[in-house]
Amino acid sequence: MRHDFDVIIVGAGIAGSALACALSSGFYAATKGLRIALVEAHKISDTLPARGGEVEGFDTRVSALTRASIDYFEKLGVWSAMTALRSCPFVGMQVWDARGTGEINFNAQAMGVDYLGHIVENRVITAALMSAVREQRVEILDGCAVASIVLPTAGQSEQAAGGAQVTLDNGSTLTAGLVVAADGAHSPCRQMLGMPVRAWDYQQDAIVCTVAVSQPHQHTAWQTFTGTGPLAYLPLMTGPQSSGDAGSHYCSIVWSQTRERAQRLLALPEAEFCQQLASALEFRLGDIVAVSQRRSFPLQQQHAIDYALEGFALIADAAHTIHPLAGQGINLGIGDVQELAQTIATAHAAGAPLGELARLQRYQRARKTDNLAMMAVVEGFKRLYEPVPLPVMWLRNWGMQQVNSQPWLKNKILKYAMGLG
Repeated sequence: MRHDFDVIIVGAGIAGSALACALSSGFYAATKGLRIALVEAHKISDTLPARGGEVEGFDTRVSALTRASIDYFEKLGVWSAMTALRSCPFVGMQVWDARGTGEINFNAQAMGVDYLGHIVENRVITAALMSAVREQRVEILDGCAVASIVLPTAGQSEQAAGGAQVTLDNGSTLTAGLVVAADGAHSPCRQMLGMPVRAWDYQQDAIVCTVAVSQPHQHTAWQTFTGTGPLAYLPLMTGPQSSGDAGSHYCSIVWSQTRERAQRLLALPEAEFCQQLASALEFRLGDIVAVSQRRSFPLQQQHAIDYALEGFALIADAAHTIHPLAGQGINLGIGDVQELAQTIATAHAAGAPLGELARLQRYQRARKTDNLAMMAVVEGFKRLYEPVPLPVMWLRNWGMQQVNSQPWLKNKILKYAMGLG
């Protein structure tokens, strides 16, 4: 069976669902009416995340959405659906060096804003996006993986080349002027097309879980750089109606450790793991009174040399991944969605082929600038807080203290991290 579309999006995670929503919602007037297919290898659940106050009720994978990402979701009309399910605004950030005296405190009030960002479970984001996508004219093909991709010849119009052709493992054949891969860091689409990446393994795993702490998190994101890797406690709430301290004793944990140490921590009895985890944060939120199932995933940084071919483009993790210590991965992906959606809208308005390589390369140039800059910053922090000689550690702590004493500099750093500067 053959199906013809204008755009085929492979991967219904956050980035893929966001692009489908952006192109079909009417936000870009020029894209209204485009024939869009959203292909997902796994079955997409229609079950909304349950509200509740137990650690196992939260998704262990969360995103720290910046104000820029939130603004975009508001424009697409999906942000209210996310907050109606569950999200937690954070108004402060405390970052410190566990091996010294350096500490930096960021505060929303000092910047004249209500919040710095929101911590939102990944399944909440995708549930809200998919709910919006299902209301639009998007063909959702889930439970079927891409088996092969054939792209048009560079320089030919999509009409002359017949467009890109995607064959699914159920035997269906899809054609489109543009195929977008949003299928994750190991992107099967990218690999099928032989697109090379520059990558290096950090030899670390990130342990993720949800914990209940004995003291309220104060709507603050807490991060410490220990001798064995960074640890973040990200605030969660049990639901949109939570107020005061109610529901504010839950945090999502991202604990980056050497692979060997991560496996040892995962194997510890629950009580001992909780003790080590609370101790690593210097008991700033008291004891850990409950912990969810612990999971881990390997950490690496990678970057595709090219984001685009004739009739094909990469977005989000399929194009780039970074260390989670700054929580910027998904925000870079949403930036890709915005830029590519605008590129598609501009091409369609001009009557140009959507998969024209010259236009996709403009998307690539725009996003590479931002993505590589953020990747360099994150890589610099990662290397700065690795074990170093004592004089370097003293200098590092002195530098943190100097930054913390300069409000204008802190605000400049924070605006950059929030995607506003």
